Amino acid sequence: MTYETVQVRELEGCGAEVLGLDLKSMSNRQWDEVQRAFVEHGVIFFRDQDLTPEQHVAFAQRWGQIDINRYFPPVAGYPMIAEVRKEPTQQKNIGERWHTDHTYDQIPAMGSILVARELPSKGGDTLFANVYRAFEALSEGLKQTLRGLNAVHSSAHRFGTAARKASGSDLVFHNGDQVGDVLHPVVIRHPLSGREALYVNADFTLHFEGWSVEDSNPLLEYLYAHVTRDEFTSRFQWRDGSIAFWDNRATWHSAQNDYQGERRLMHRITVAGCALQAATAARV
Repeated sequence: MTYETVQVRELEGCGAEVLGLDLKSMSNRQWDEVQRAFVEHGVIFFRDQDLTPEQHVAFAQRWGQIDINRYFPPVAGYPMIAEVRKEPTQQKNIGERWHTDHTYDQIPAMGSILVARELPSKGGDTLFANVYRAFEALSEGLKQTLRGLNAVHSSAHRFGTAARKASGSDLVFHNGDQVGDVLHPVVIRHPLSGREALYVNADFTLHFEGWSVEDSNPLLEYLYAHVTRDEFTSRFQWRDGSIAFWDNRATWHSAQNDYQGERRLMHRITVAGCALQAATAARV
């Protein structure tokens, strides 16, 4: 489809490529079209861009306040930009498990803008899942049950000092003492689109409020498998000049770890969001 002067190519399953513009010099009309594509598709991809770190920051600030991640190491000289790095000697990468960012915060981030800086010769793609479509495909009875639930999310088991030591991870994170649990609705009313979206994820959700971990796990595991079905997902192949901007309230993502012995360096800026509201059975 084409929005005025910007071509938006919808991908099967999740997201869209936004083509035909330079992010450094967008007109007001193009900016409106990019915003519309982001709200509609949940994740948008750009090709053949050449953003400096300063321009990366400027683009992010057009969307809102920057949310500086307290765990990731920053890019030297640019505290607003986090490094997502895997060195050739590392076996583990960051973000391979399906997840969405910052659900462990009381006010979760709106979105993440990832810029490719150094890529392996092959591999290193990112998978995305559409949690709007996944929720819509559930049975009406299960939807109604989920609308009445909250879930506990946490950063302690991923970024806490004790968890990192126990895992033996060779990845370096900061502020291992700044962790904790928060509560979010399992089904949210998206603040931009107004659509219902499933808001749990395998990396940071611990259990449903008032349920034990053991009682929560069967339903959570069912939801995790459901969201990542082929019909709700897409694969983004990174190239030099590629940028992905995803909505953390509308999508999940998974960074593929299939490039052992090579370096991959990405720059990520996270845009601040708002408190999330629970969806109700019908929107008034």
